[in-house]
Amino acid sequence: MDKTSKKQARRLARERALQALYQWDITSDDASAVHAEILDRQEMERVDIDYFTVLFKGVSHDVESVDVLLEKALDRPLLELDPIERSVLRLCCYELSEQLATPARVVINEGVEITKRFGADKGHKYVNGVLDKLALVLRGPEMNAKK
Repeated sequence: MDKTSKKQARRLARERALQALYQWDITSDDASAVHAEILDRQEMERVDIDYFTVLFKGVSHDVESVDVLLEKALDRPLLELDPIERSVLRLCCYELSEQLATPARVVINEGVEITKRFGADKGHKYVNGVLDKLALVLRGPEMNAKK
């Protein structure tokens, strides 16, 4: 897999993880059932399935820890957020806190791009602001070193 296709496979993994987290959040279905349904019903041929699984399970199996970190960067209660934005922010919060091999700026950019695709009009601006603030908290030295 070349670098471009790996990047695309990761982007698709994030998109599928967003879809799974959104479905899980809205329906309150069992996380394992949602995971299996996404694998079964979505086009997964070009997706980094392992990364999709890491992201989805990382959030869904410990959402309370993710939410505690995320709430430090929010200006309103988490449950008042648009469900897509909430799912993107949870996904990116997990990635910022646990997937340290992925640069913070990549996580932020991916979160913004996915929100542009799936979220409400201008929702990406809110997501960008929250992720910038969160990255400073979770990865301050990395963020400050690259200014």
